[in-house]
Amino acid sequence: MAPYKTVVTHGFIVDGDGKKMSKSLGNTVNPLDVAQKNGIEILRLWTASSDFTEDLRISDEILKANVESYRRLRNTFRYLLGALDGYSEDETVALEDMPGLERWVLHRIAELDKLVKEAYTAFDYKKVMSALINFCGVDLSAVYFDIRKDALYCDPVSSTRRRANRMVMNELLKRLCLWLAPIMPFTTEETFQTSHLAGTADSVHLLTFADVPAEWTNAELAEIWAKIFKVRRVVTGALEVERREKRIGSSLEAAPIVHIEDADLLAAFKGEDAADIFITSKAILTDAPSPGVAFRMDDVSGVAVVSGMAEGRKCARSWKYFDPADADAEFPDITPRDAAAVKEWDQNA
Repeated sequence: MAPYKTVVTHGFIVDGDGKKMSKSLGNTVNPLDVAQKNGIEILRLWTASSDFTEDLRISDEILKANVESYRRLRNTFRYLLGALDGYSEDETVALEDMPGLERWVLHRIAELDKLVKEAYTAFDYKKVMSALINFCGVDLSAVYFDIRKDALYCDPVSSTRRRANRMVMNELLKRLCLWLAPIMPFTTEETFQTSHLAGTADSVHLLTFADVPAEWTNAELAEIWAKIFKVRRVVTGALEVERREKRIGSSLEAAPIVHIEDADLLAAFKGEDAADIFITSKAILTDAPSPGVAFRMDDVSGVAVVSGMAEGRKCARSWKYFDPADADAEFPDITPRDAAAVKEWDQNA
Protein backbone atom coordinates (compact mmCIF):
# COMPACT_ATOMS: atom_id res chain seq x y z
CA MET A 1 0.00 0.00 0.00
CA ALA A 2 1.30 3.45 -0.89
CA PRO A 3 2.22 5.65 2.08
CA TYR A 4 -0.14 8.44 3.06
CA LYS A 5 0.79 11.85 1.78
CA THR A 6 0.81 14.65 4.34
CA VAL A 7 -0.79 17.91 3.27
CA VAL A 8 0.42 20.88 5.26
CA THR A 9 -1.72 23.98 5.60
CA HIS A 10 -0.25 27.26 6.74
CA GLY A 11 -3.13 29.72 6.85
CA PHE A 12 -6.23 30.82 8.68
CA ILE A 13 -9.64 31.81 7.38
CA VAL A 14 -9.73 35.59 7.01
CA ASP A 15 -12.14 38.10 5.50
CA GLY A 16 -11.92 39.56 2.01
CA ASP A 17 -9.43 42.22 3.16
CA GLY A 18 -7.15 39.66 4.79
CA LYS A 19 -8.22 40.56 8.34
CA LYS A 20 -8.58 37.87 10.98
CA MET A 21 -12.22 37.10 11.64
CA SER A 22 -13.70 38.06 14.99
CA LYS A 23 -17.17 38.74 16.36
CA SER A 24 -16.06 42.17 17.59
CA LEU A 25 -15.19 43.23 14.02
CA GLY A 26 -18.40 41.74 12.69
CA ASN A 27 -16.61 40.09 9.77
CA THR A 28 -17.39 36.46 10.51
CA VAL A 29 -19.11 34.16 8.01
CA ASN A 30 -21.39 31.43 9.34
CA PRO A 31 -21.11 28.30 7.15
CA LEU A 32 -24.70 27.33 7.99
CA ASP A 33 -25.95 30.68 6.71
CA VAL A 34 -24.01 30.19 3.47
CA ALA A 35 -25.38 26.68 3.05
CA GLN A 36 -28.97 27.79 3.70
CA LYS A 37 -28.68 30.71 1.28
CA ASN A 38 -26.65 29.22 -1.56
CA GLY A 39 -26.46 25.48 -0.95
CA ILE A 40 -23.65 23.40 0.51
CA GLU A 41 -22.03 22.90 -2.92
CA ILE A 42 -21.00 26.56 -2.90
CA LEU A 43 -18.93 26.02 0.25
CA ARG A 44 -17.34 22.97 -1.32
CA LEU A 45 -16.58 24.96 -4.44
CA TRP A 46 -15.05 27.77 -2.37
CA THR A 47 -12.93 25.28 -0.43
CA ALA A 48 -11.68 23.54 -3.56
CA SER A 49 -10.97 26.84 -5.33
CA SER A 50 -8.90 28.21 -2.44
CA ASP A 51 -5.15 27.84 -1.90
CA PHE A 52 -4.99 26.03 1.43
CA THR A 53 -1.26 26.76 1.81
CA GLU A 54 -2.12 30.42 2.46
CA ASP A 55 -4.74 32.32 4.45
CA LEU A 56 -8.17 31.45 3.10
CA ARG A 57 -10.21 34.53 2.24
CA ILE A 58 -13.98 34.51 2.39
CA SER A 59 -16.53 37.28 2.00
CA ASP A 60 -19.87 37.93 0.34
CA GLU A 61 -18.11 39.02 -2.85
CA ILE A 62 -15.89 35.94 -2.93
CA LEU A 63 -18.92 33.72 -2.34
CA LYS A 64 -20.80 35.50 -5.16
CA ALA A 65 -17.92 34.67 -7.51
CA ASN A 66 -18.20 31.02 -6.47
CA VAL A 67 -21.96 31.11 -7.02
CA GLU A 68 -21.29 32.31 -10.59
CA SER A 69 -18.73 29.56 -11.11
CA TYR A 70 -21.20 26.99 -9.83
CA ARG A 71 -23.91 28.35 -12.13
CA ARG A 72 -21.54 28.03 -15.08
CA LEU A 73 -20.82 24.40 -14.27
CA ARG A 74 -24.46 23.55 -13.55
CA ASN A 75 -25.60 25.23 -16.77
CA THR A 76 -23.07 23.13 -18.68
CA PHE A 77 -24.61 20.00 -17.21
CA ARG A 78 -28.13 21.24 -18.01
CA TYR A 79 -27.20 21.96 -21.62
CA LEU A 80 -25.60 18.55 -22.06
CA LEU A 81 -28.59 16.76 -20.50
CA GLY A 82 -30.98 18.50 -22.88
CA ALA A 83 -28.80 18.03 -25.95
CA LEU A 84 -28.33 14.32 -25.22
CA ASP A 85 -32.01 13.49 -24.76
CA GLY A 86 -32.59 10.09 -26.36
CA TYR A 87 -28.89 9.53 -27.00
CA SER A 88 -27.87 6.06 -28.15
CA GLU A 89 -24.51 4.41 -28.65
CA ASP A 90 -25.69 3.79 -32.22
CA GLU A 91 -24.78 7.42 -32.91
CA THR A 92 -21.08 6.62 -32.53
CA VAL A 93 -18.83 8.01 -35.28
CA ALA A 94 -15.29 6.78 -36.00
CA LEU A 95 -12.59 9.29 -35.10
CA GLU A 96 -11.35 9.57 -38.69
CA ASP A 97 -14.88 10.43 -39.87
CA MET A 98 -15.41 13.21 -37.35
CA PRO A 99 -15.30 16.91 -38.26
CA GLY A 100 -12.20 18.78 -37.12
CA LEU A 101 -14.03 20.66 -34.38
CA GLU A 102 -15.14 17.45 -32.67
CA ARG A 103 -11.61 16.04 -32.84
CA TRP A 104 -10.33 19.28 -31.28
CA VAL A 105 -12.74 18.84 -28.34
CA LEU A 106 -11.55 15.26 -27.85
CA HIS A 107 -7.98 16.59 -27.79
CA ARG A 108 -8.97 19.09 -25.11
CA ILE A 109 -10.58 16.26 -23.10
CA ALA A 110 -7.30 14.34 -23.31
CA GLU A 111 -5.35 17.39 -22.11
CA LEU A 112 -7.74 18.01 -19.23
CA ASP A 113 -7.81 14.36 -18.21
CA LYS A 114 -4.05 14.41 -17.68
CA LEU A 115 -4.17 17.72 -15.83
CA VAL A 116 -7.07 16.72 -13.56
CA LYS A 117 -5.56 13.37 -12.59
CA GLU A 118 -2.17 14.92 -11.82
CA ALA A 119 -3.76 17.77 -9.85
CA TYR A 120 -5.90 15.42 -7.75
CA THR A 121 -2.84 13.28 -7.01
CA ALA A 122 -1.03 16.40 -5.78
CA PHE A 123 -4.13 17.58 -3.82
CA ASP A 124 -4.16 20.69 -5.99
CA TYR A 125 -7.93 21.15 -6.05
CA LYS A 126 -7.63 24.81 -7.03
CA LYS A 127 -5.93 23.77 -10.27
CA VAL A 128 -8.73 21.30 -11.00
CA MET A 129 -11.45 23.89 -10.49
CA SER A 130 -9.68 26.65 -12.41
CA ALA A 131 -9.15 24.40 -15.42
CA LEU A 132 -12.69 22.98 -15.49
CA ILE A 133 -14.47 26.30 -14.92
CA ASN A 134 -12.45 27.88 -17.72
CA PHE A 135 -13.10 24.89 -19.99
CA CYS A 136 -16.86 25.05 -19.46
CA GLY A 137 -17.07 28.82 -19.83
CA VAL A 138 -14.70 29.35 -22.75
CA ASP A 139 -14.04 26.18 -24.76
CA LEU A 140 -17.57 24.83 -24.42
CA SER A 141 -20.10 27.61 -23.87
CA ALA A 142 -18.45 30.38 -25.90
CA VAL A 143 -17.01 28.18 -28.64
CA TYR A 144 -18.09 24.58 -29.10
CA PHE A 145 -21.72 24.79 -27.97
CA ASP A 146 -22.17 28.13 -29.72
CA ILE A 147 -20.83 26.88 -33.05
CA ARG A 148 -22.54 23.50 -32.99
CA LYS A 149 -26.02 24.54 -31.84
CA ASP A 150 -27.05 24.95 -35.48
CA ALA A 151 -25.99 21.40 -36.36
CA LEU A 152 -27.56 20.02 -33.19
CA TYR A 153 -30.91 21.65 -33.79
CA CYS A 154 -31.12 21.69 -37.59
CA ASP A 155 -29.01 18.93 -39.18
CA PRO A 156 -30.74 15.68 -40.20
CA VAL A 157 -30.71 13.22 -37.29
CA SER A 158 -28.64 10.78 -39.34
CA SER A 159 -25.99 13.33 -40.39
CA THR A 160 -22.40 12.53 -39.48
CA ARG A 161 -21.83 16.01 -38.05
CA ARG A 162 -24.79 15.84 -35.68
CA ARG A 163 -23.99 12.27 -34.57
CA ALA A 164 -20.36 13.24 -33.95
CA ASN A 165 -21.52 16.27 -31.98
CA ARG A 166 -23.75 14.14 -29.74
CA MET A 167 -21.06 11.50 -29.32
CA VAL A 168 -18.57 14.14 -28.14
CA MET A 169 -21.15 15.70 -25.81
CA ASN A 170 -21.75 12.25 -24.33
CA GLU A 171 -18.03 12.02 -23.56
CA LEU A 172 -18.12 15.51 -22.06
CA LEU A 173 -21.02 14.62 -19.77
CA LYS A 174 -19.38 11.42 -18.54
CA ARG A 175 -15.99 12.96 -17.88
CA LEU A 176 -17.23 16.20 -16.32
CA CYS A 177 -19.40 14.17 -13.94
CA LEU A 178 -16.43 12.07 -12.87
CA TRP A 179 -13.89 14.93 -12.73
CA LEU A 180 -16.18 17.05 -10.54
CA ALA A 181 -17.67 14.27 -8.40
CA PRO A 182 -15.12 14.59 -5.54
CA ILE A 183 -15.85 18.33 -5.23
CA MET A 184 -19.53 18.61 -6.21
CA PRO A 185 -20.99 15.27 -5.05
CA PHE A 186 -24.65 16.34 -4.98
CA THR A 187 -24.68 18.09 -8.34
CA THR A 188 -22.79 15.34 -10.16
CA GLU A 189 -24.97 12.62 -8.65
CA GLU A 190 -28.11 14.51 -9.62
CA THR A 191 -26.77 14.93 -13.15
CA PHE A 192 -25.72 11.29 -13.40
CA GLN A 193 -29.06 9.92 -12.19
CA THR A 194 -31.00 12.25 -14.52
CA SER A 195 -29.02 11.22 -17.59
CA HIS A 196 -28.84 8.11 -19.75
CA LEU A 197 -25.67 7.23 -17.82
CA ALA A 198 -27.69 6.11 -14.79
CA GLY A 199 -27.85 2.53 -16.02
CA THR A 200 -24.05 2.14 -16.03
CA ALA A 201 -23.70 2.21 -12.23
CA ASP A 202 -25.76 2.72 -9.08
CA SER A 203 -23.94 5.99 -8.43
CA VAL A 204 -21.39 8.24 -10.09
CA HIS A 205 -19.33 7.85 -6.92
CA LEU A 206 -18.86 4.14 -7.63
CA LEU A 207 -17.05 4.87 -10.89
CA THR A 208 -13.38 5.62 -11.49
CA PHE A 209 -11.71 7.95 -13.99
CA ALA A 210 -11.73 6.25 -17.38
CA ASP A 211 -8.61 6.23 -19.54
CA VAL A 212 -8.57 8.48 -22.60
CA PRO A 213 -7.83 6.82 -25.95
CA ALA A 214 -4.31 7.78 -27.04
CA GLU A 215 -5.50 8.73 -30.52
CA TRP A 216 -7.56 11.62 -29.11
CA THR A 217 -4.36 13.57 -28.47
CA ASN A 218 -3.53 15.58 -31.57
CA ALA A 219 -1.17 18.51 -31.03
CA GLU A 220 -1.01 19.30 -34.75
CA LEU A 221 -4.79 19.62 -34.95
CA ALA A 222 -4.78 21.80 -31.82
CA GLU A 223 -2.37 24.22 -33.52
CA ILE A 224 -4.65 24.43 -36.55
CA TRP A 225 -7.68 25.27 -34.43
CA ALA A 226 -5.72 27.80 -32.41
CA LYS A 227 -5.18 29.65 -35.71
CA ILE A 228 -8.85 29.33 -36.64
CA PHE A 229 -9.95 30.69 -33.27
CA LYS A 230 -7.50 33.57 -33.64
CA VAL A 231 -9.25 34.65 -36.83
CA ARG A 232 -12.68 33.94 -35.33
CA ARG A 233 -11.97 36.36 -32.49
CA VAL A 234 -11.46 39.20 -34.97
CA VAL A 235 -14.65 38.30 -36.86
CA THR A 236 -16.59 38.16 -33.57
CA GLY A 237 -15.24 41.59 -32.68
CA ALA A 238 -16.38 43.00 -36.02
CA LEU A 239 -19.85 41.51 -35.58
CA GLU A 240 -20.13 43.02 -32.11
CA VAL A 241 -19.56 46.45 -33.65
CA GLU A 242 -22.29 45.76 -36.20
CA ARG A 243 -24.68 44.75 -33.44
CA ARG A 244 -23.81 47.75 -31.30
CA GLU A 245 -24.48 50.06 -34.24
CA LYS A 246 -27.76 48.17 -34.82
CA ARG A 247 -26.84 47.29 -38.39
CA ILE A 248 -27.53 43.63 -37.58
CA GLY A 249 -29.42 41.84 -34.85
CA SER A 250 -28.19 38.26 -35.17
CA SER A 251 -24.80 37.22 -36.52
CA LEU A 252 -26.72 35.15 -39.10
CA GLU A 253 -27.67 38.43 -40.78
CA ALA A 254 -24.00 38.97 -41.63
CA ALA A 255 -21.79 37.84 -44.51
CA PRO A 256 -18.28 39.08 -43.65
CA ILE A 257 -15.31 39.23 -45.98
CA VAL A 258 -12.23 38.21 -44.00
CA HIS A 259 -8.86 39.38 -45.32
CA ILE A 260 -6.07 37.10 -44.07
CA GLU A 261 -2.53 38.05 -45.01
CA ASP A 262 -0.86 35.18 -43.14
CA ALA A 263 -0.82 32.12 -45.40
CA ASP A 264 -0.72 29.75 -42.40
CA LEU A 265 -3.83 31.31 -40.90
CA LEU A 266 -5.65 31.07 -44.21
CA ALA A 267 -4.55 27.47 -44.76
CA ALA A 268 -5.94 26.49 -41.34
CA PHE A 269 -9.47 26.83 -42.75
CA LYS A 270 -8.90 24.20 -45.44
CA GLY A 271 -11.80 21.76 -45.35
CA GLU A 272 -13.75 23.85 -42.83
CA ASP A 273 -16.90 25.92 -43.33
CA ALA A 274 -15.91 29.41 -42.18
CA ALA A 275 -19.54 30.57 -42.00
CA ASP A 276 -20.35 27.78 -39.53
CA ILE A 277 -17.35 28.68 -37.40
CA PHE A 278 -18.23 32.39 -37.42
CA ILE A 279 -21.98 31.63 -37.02
CA THR A 280 -22.85 33.72 -40.07
CA SER A 281 -24.95 32.88 -43.13
CA LYS A 282 -21.98 33.33 -45.44
CA ALA A 283 -18.28 34.17 -45.14
CA ILE A 284 -15.58 34.85 -47.70
CA LEU A 285 -11.91 34.30 -46.88
CA THR A 286 -9.36 36.06 -49.05
CA ASP A 287 -5.68 36.91 -49.10
CA ALA A 288 -6.38 40.16 -50.98
CA PRO A 289 -5.17 43.41 -49.33
CA SER A 290 -7.73 44.77 -46.88
CA PRO A 291 -9.33 48.20 -47.27
CA GLY A 292 -8.70 50.90 -44.70
CA VAL A 293 -12.25 50.72 -43.38
CA ALA A 294 -11.88 47.06 -42.36
CA PHE A 295 -12.16 46.07 -38.69
CA ARG A 296 -8.89 45.02 -37.04
CA MET A 297 -7.58 44.05 -33.63
CA ASP A 298 -4.25 45.35 -32.40
CA ASP A 299 -3.18 41.98 -31.00
CA VAL A 300 -4.04 39.99 -34.15
CA SER A 301 -1.93 41.18 -37.06
CA GLY A 302 -2.74 40.40 -40.67
CA VAL A 303 -6.47 39.83 -40.18
CA ALA A 304 -9.10 42.40 -41.18
CA VAL A 305 -12.86 42.08 -41.55
CA VAL A 306 -15.23 43.93 -43.84
CA SER A 307 -18.76 43.39 -42.57
CA GLY A 308 -21.56 42.84 -45.02
CA MET A 309 -25.23 41.91 -44.93
CA ALA A 310 -26.35 38.41 -45.86
CA GLU A 311 -28.51 38.31 -48.98
CA GLY A 312 -31.38 36.07 -49.97
CA ARG A 313 -34.26 34.55 -48.01
CA LYS A 314 -34.22 33.94 -44.25
CA CYS A 315 -34.72 30.25 -43.50
CA ALA A 316 -37.83 29.77 -41.38
CA ARG A 317 -36.15 26.91 -39.54
CA SER A 318 -32.47 27.77 -39.02
CA TRP A 319 -32.68 31.54 -39.65
CA LYS A 320 -29.78 31.35 -42.06
CA TYR A 321 -30.05 33.40 -45.24
CA PHE A 322 -29.89 31.44 -48.49
CA ASP A 323 -30.49 31.77 -52.22
CA PRO A 324 -34.17 30.90 -52.83
CA ALA A 325 -33.18 29.51 -56.24
CA ASP A 326 -31.49 26.62 -54.36
CA ALA A 327 -34.59 25.78 -52.30
CA ASP A 328 -36.32 22.42 -52.39
CA ALA A 329 -39.60 22.78 -54.28
CA GLU A 330 -41.52 21.11 -51.43
CA PHE A 331 -40.03 23.45 -48.81
CA PRO A 332 -39.31 26.79 -50.48
CA ASP A 333 -39.00 28.72 -47.21
CA ILE A 334 -36.12 26.71 -45.72
CA THR A 335 -32.59 25.81 -46.81
CA PRO A 336 -31.91 22.54 -48.67
CA ARG A 337 -30.14 21.23 -45.54
CA ASP A 338 -33.22 21.94 -43.42
CA ALA A 339 -35.51 20.46 -46.07
CA ALA A 340 -33.52 17.21 -45.94
CA ALA A 341 -33.84 17.18 -42.13
CA VAL A 342 -37.61 17.71 -42.27
CA LYS A 343 -38.07 14.98 -44.89
CA GLU A 344 -36.05 12.52 -42.81
CA TRP A 345 -38.07 13.37 -39.72
CA ASP A 346 -41.37 12.92 -41.56
CA GLN A 347 -40.25 9.55 -42.93
CA ASN A 348 -39.34 8.27 -39.45
CA ALA A 349 -42.33 9.78 -37.66
